[in-house]
Amino acid sequence: MAGGIKFGTDGWRAVIAEDYTFDNVRVCAQATANYLIASKGAGARVVVGYDTRFSSEDFAAAVAEVLGANSIHVYLSTSTAPTPVVSHAVVDLKADGGVVITASHNPARWNGYKYKGPDGSSASTGVISLIEGEIASLLPAARAGAPPRVQVRPLQELVADGIVEWHDPATPYLAGIRKLVDVDALRTMQGTVVVDSMFGAGAGYFTRLIGGGNLRIDEINAERNPAFPGVRPEPIGPNLERLRQRVVETGALMGIATDGDADRVGIVDEHGSFLNQHQVFALLCYYLLDSRGERGHIIRSLTTTEMISLLGERYGVPVHVTQVGFKYIAPLMLEHDALIGGEESGGYAFRGHVPERDGILAGLYFLDMVRLSGKTPSALLGELYDLVGPHYYDRIDLDLEPDDRSRVEAALDGLAPDTLGNMPVERVDRTDGVMLVLKDGSWVLYRLSGTEPLVRIYAEGDSPDRVQDLLSLGRSLLQL
Repeated sequence: MAGGIKFGTDGWRAVIAEDYTFDNVRVCAQATANYLIASKGAGARVVVGYDTRFSSEDFAAAVAEVLGANSIHVYLSTSTAPTPVVSHAVVDLKADGGVVITASHNPARWNGYKYKGPDGSSASTGVISLIEGEIASLLPAARAGAPPRVQVRPLQELVADGIVEWHDPATPYLAGIRKLVDVDALRTMQGTVVVDSMFGAGAGYFTRLIGGGNLRIDEINAERNPAFPGVRPEPIGPNLERLRQRVVETGALMGIATDGDADRVGIVDEHGSFLNQHQVFALLCYYLLDSRGERGHIIRSLTTTEMISLLGERYGVPVHVTQVGFKYIAPLMLEHDALIGGEESGGYAFRGHVPERDGILAGLYFLDMVRLSGKTPSALLGELYDLVGPHYYDRIDLDLEPDDRSRVEAALDGLAPDTLGNMPVERVDRTDGVMLVLKDGSWVLYRLSGTEPLVRIYAEGDSPDRVQDLLSLGRSLLQL
């Protein structure tokens, strides 16, 4: 029911037709309107976009009907659009905010509501708290069976009156990307790149940017299919078997995957091996610092690899560690004009672009690293390990029943072991979740999801076997 509306690390997500209903989406839109009117006054402008999920365009239209009824000017996307494309449009149009109808990487049954600030980044915790407060004020009427205080006008009327304006956000986004990446040079590369859009909103973007030259773009899972058949649209190893096989079959240079709303990237090397998010983040930092010779602050979330900090020491650049979520990373990127910001989920943002994750730009940068170095992805990873030492990582996601969640929360509150296995625990970090940092430099981290009923256990160590051992020990510690 409507009382379940709660924004997590990046917006509100829920199962379609259960909590994710038109009424609840309209409540979110009215709450957004109330916040904008209170903070910006008359004349606020908002970009509204949507992904490829079931009825996303209809939910986006419902948002536009509410915002428009509150005299907020709406730029409504003419078609499905990746989240970074909508974020770019917010900045390009100098709008006051953006709404994206997307559940990002969640399974097909889910949809969501992301709110972006005027800089295109995830809204701050303060802004989200204000919007959630407005939602709470709208819900009593709904719970009592009365219509909530939501204003709505038909979309056709709002378009006719010029309050809602159709807008294509892709064209200015593509122009912006071309200023950051030498797409003409990428087109001259010899070989194939396999792109897996995972049936998401990123479909077609790589072809539009770097297709048409010597480089062959082989795109899979590029049609719109809200069922996401055979995949969960999160670009991590277990979900990319088809991409991995296709890279090997075609003898491709590499594979690039984007998630449901294309703000995350997954990379597969020339052998069909998945490069995990930590390796990709470290390699992107290495590319910017070494291949391009750039300097600047680096922002990373707590769940990312220590390789980032080691690269910062080697190249003399500051590295800031923050909580999980781009709502924490983006403000630091803006404050320090950071070179790059990234998180464990495979989302990376870059200087000169919007301070928000962009899987398309990240994929292009990685391909450009291959071009400039003349080396394969696996060779580049070996070069990185020569610099900072081998680091391996994995994570497990464990579904929780309601009773399990309460028990796990209580266990984590008091978790402070002296050892994990036979290795002393050097410190316990509660910046975000519970991290056990061990004497040998390895670590295990527990985090309860803010958007799904599950607990995530992360681990980093100096070998794949060590990582699996850490995950097993970490799971046993919580009796899961």
